[in-house]
Amino acid sequence: MSGTFSNGFVVPNVIKEANGGTTTVGLMNNSESSIPVYWTFHNQESGHVADGCFVMTAKDYEPFVWADRAGTGMDGYRGYLVFAVGTTATGAGAPPLCGTADAAATLAASGPILAGSAFYVDPVNKDVAFTPVIDGPLTIPAGNNLTTLGPDSVTAVGGAASLTTANNQTFAMRYFVDGAPGGNDTAIVVWSTGDQRGTYTVNMFDNAQNRRSVNFQLDHAELDWFNPETIAGRPSTFVDGFISWMPKAAAVSGIPSGVTRTHITARNTSVFTYSVISAPAFGAVQTVLGAHTIR
Repeated sequence: MSGTFSNGFVVPNVIKEANGGTTTVGLMNNSESSIPVYWTFHNQESGHVADGCFVMTAKDYEPFVWADRAGTGMDGYRGYLVFAVGTTATGAGAPPLCGTADAAATLAASGPILAGSAFYVDPVNKDVAFTPVIDGPLTIPAGNNLTTLGPDSVTAVGGAASLTTANNQTFAMRYFVDGAPGGNDTAIVVWSTGDQRGTYTVNMFDNAQNRRSVNFQLDHAELDWFNPETIAGRPSTFVDGFISWMPKAAAVSGIPSGVTRTHITARNTSVFTYSVISAPAFGAVQTVLGAHTIR
């Protein structure tokens, strides 16, 4: 569900550009007390890159501009952000919030605490594009320190589709293209808590219910995107429609050598998709969330 308060959230697609473009996040503390908010920037393989912590007072709003927080050498470096509320230490002699010895390095219990929104600010095109936030609650198993989150630390996010051994999810991912450079373009973003690399065979539909079986490839483990306009075998008339995708191992080939990839539904896994559509007729970039159903 979108727009809810919990113990944290994920911004699935974050970048700082050399031209000044950057992802910005707004956070709201709905609680009646001060909270430590730990953030971690992961790369597209979910590897830890950078982290930090800041304190939000009761009913506080905090702007978080990635260009101001990213540090050096981060131009063009794409990844995702996890914001997690830490438990607060209490009692005489308790260390300060965000202190290095603070017990706040463990995830707070889920509750109506933190919510956020995000945008990509594009100064070149004078545009601000909506970036979806995946609401919590976050699932971070005990033993994980919020200051050292790694590739396997976040196992599920409440606002994403949940894949388990008992169900599969089918996603409908929108596209709007025209086959011409600089015209109607779409980037379909896929984020998950499990390794999703490989080539997927899927059904592609146009806006007249016509179907064509095609393939798309994901090269990065947890954050990736693809351009439906460049899909080999796409009929030239397929310019407006959706792609039906069921993320499971049976539909995947071309897994890189050395990657151990169990069936994606073998454990609880969160998956989230959305389309970023740019069209001259819009005059601005549009974001369309991927819909999903349980099969």
